[in-house]
Amino acid sequence: DLFVAGIDTTSTTVEWAMAELLHNPSKLTKLREEIQQIHDKSGQIEESDASNLPYLRAVVKETLRLHPPVPFLVPHKSKHDGELAGYMIPKDAQILVNVWSIGRDSSIWANPNSFEPERFLDIETDFKGRDFELVPFGAGRRICPGLPLASRSIHYILASLLYHFDLKLADDLKSDDIDMSHMFGVTLHKAQPLLVVPIKA
Repeated sequence: DLFVAGIDTTSTTVEWAMAELLHNPSKLTKLREEIQQIHDKSGQIEESDASNLPYLRAVVKETLRLHPPVPFLVPHKSKHDGELAGYMIPKDAQILVNVWSIGRDSSIWANPNSFEPERFLDIETDFKGRDFELVPFGAGRRICPGLPLASRSIHYILASLLYHFDLKLADDLKSDDIDMSHMFGVTLHKAQPLLVVPIKA
């Protein structure tokens, strides 16, 4: 189950990143230029390259903010009556963390529904569980154990795709024609799968 969950959430995140980039062509161009500048000499992408690709890291963070692969974290059950931030929580209440809503909260994020990777270029916010405004993998003792592998995989796959291929939408669709709606479930999929045509770069 863990292996399947890791594949599904990683592939879903890459699909959402590609959809956002194709829906925002100027962001796609900016990311491709960053990747090409660093790798024109070697001709290869390495997993360790993400540390030298700040815009790639920003794109991944912004994708996880807008489209967390799991919209609700693992539920918790309160052991006793309590109060949190002015809310009474009765004993045995099931508590869910709505990651999707946190990522679109206008009291935290400016233009919360817009894909703006640049917001992460000048701030240290990360998704490793210490910044509660961005917790797609959870935090604390219950943080996703697959976070390190997922992070490396998402960065590597996205960079490799954009380094080796130009991409165009299937059926001559334009960027504004991409359906960006969600299909809510255990994993947050696109309602309509992204169809692209790879062209050798």
